Amino acid sequence: MSVHSTGSATYSGALEGANAKRGLWSSRLAFILAATGSAVGLGNIWKFPYITGENGGGAFVIVYLACIAVVGIPIMMAEVMIGRRGGRSPVNSLRLITERDRLNPAWKLVGAVGVLAGFLILSFYSVIGGWAVSYVGTSASGQLAGQSAEAIGAIFSGLLSDPVTLLLWHSVFMALVMVVVARGVRSGLERAVSILMPALFVLLLVMVGYAMTSGAFGQAVSFLFQPDFSSLTTTGILVALGHAFFTLSLGMAVMMAYGSYLPKNISIAKTSMTVSVIDTGVALLAGLAIFPIVFANGLEPGAGPGLIFQTLPLAFGQMPLGSLFGTLFFVLLIFAAWTSGISLLEPIVEWLEEQKGMNRTVSTLGAGLVCWALGIASILSLNLWADVAPLGFIPMLEGKTVFDLLDFFTANILLPLGGLLVALFAGWVMSRQAMENELSLPAPAFRLWFMTVRFITPVAVAIVFIYNLV
Repeated sequence: MSVHSTGSATYSGALEGANAKRGLWSSRLAFILAATGSAVGLGNIWKFPYITGENGGGAFVIVYLACIAVVGIPIMMAEVMIGRRGGRSPVNSLRLITERDRLNPAWKLVGAVGVLAGFLILSFYSVIGGWAVSYVGTSASGQLAGQSAEAIGAIFSGLLSDPVTLLLWHSVFMALVMVVVARGVRSGLERAVSILMPALFVLLLVMVGYAMTSGAFGQAVSFLFQPDFSSLTTTGILVALGHAFFTLSLGMAVMMAYGSYLPKNISIAKTSMTVSVIDTGVALLAGLAIFPIVFANGLEPGAGPGLIFQTLPLAFGQMPLGSLFGTLFFVLLIFAAWTSGISLLEPIVEWLEEQKGMNRTVSTLGAGLVCWALGIASILSLNLWADVAPLGFIPMLEGKTVFDLLDFFTANILLPLGGLLVALFAGWVMSRQAMENELSLPAPAFRLWFMTVRFITPVAVAIVFIYNLV
């Protein structure tokens, strides 16, 4: 459906006037830092290294990079475009676009799916962020030095079995997130990422420098960048496809929310590609920081989720200056989790401001406290409720605790569903003229993006969706 020029100009002017009142990013760099801060999280520092280790290294990395190009970047551009076009919270941006272009109003649920996903993820993400906060003190005090694998495992098990300690660190992490979000776009989000992201990059480079002294750096480089396609399975390809989608904070309305603060004169395509490149670079640097330490100590690179909180602490405990660099590593992990946590809370806070007329502080406090309370259920499921499976009567959910259910429901259902709906909305429903106006791409580049988001991306996301469920 075409957009009439006079109506479009009036609509655009109204949105820009509204945006001026609610705040915009001060520059392209500010948006890049914020979006990168959202994308760079535990998925880069924690998950990417261990799934690379589990799936054979270099061949997996190549497939992952290809998936970023054909799935990650097109959907990120679509989400940012929808956010800037609507100029509101994800739900209201979709509502305004559907009203203006006379589309089915049910499409506003695309924003609702993303907001719900981000909110639920933050409730248990904050618990994991609390683990990192806890481990800063554990490493700095020298408790990991010279310990056996059994002793390191006992430290982690002891943390998970103590609901009071977990609640303390979960509360600290949520408070850090809420303080930043409550201060608004420029004073809160922008100022925080302008400090945290450069600090994160410096810490990561320091960790890579330390890894270079381990004696196994060459082995790690070969593992990451020398492909052996015989070790790559169909499952590995699907894992790469899924992670390429999730690592960029797609499907959780974050990029729509951040896009709503993006000035009209900033290129969506260039910023989306820049964020994707930086996010991927951080993941690869994390691999170069972690794998040399793992190999130097004769440990298993495919150690799974325990890589960060059990395998690496064991390695740091055996190395010179291990307590110092172990502490720096967990500070790095906190910074990555913090910037992502901020982005996960932002969409619901933005919606509460618009829909309920709350000021920024009240909406942040309300959303943050509900999220914090939901996190308590995840904490208890690690210890006192460890044997409670609320939906255990469903075969595919048998034995899953509250923590497991939240993880499964968001990662396997809400995120791919949200991403699929965004791709379908951009590729098949939204006005092509409106998209051309927002993206401002040369005709060949727009056609490439449009064909990709219309045909290739939905199929790829649908495959991940079905695979995860089956």
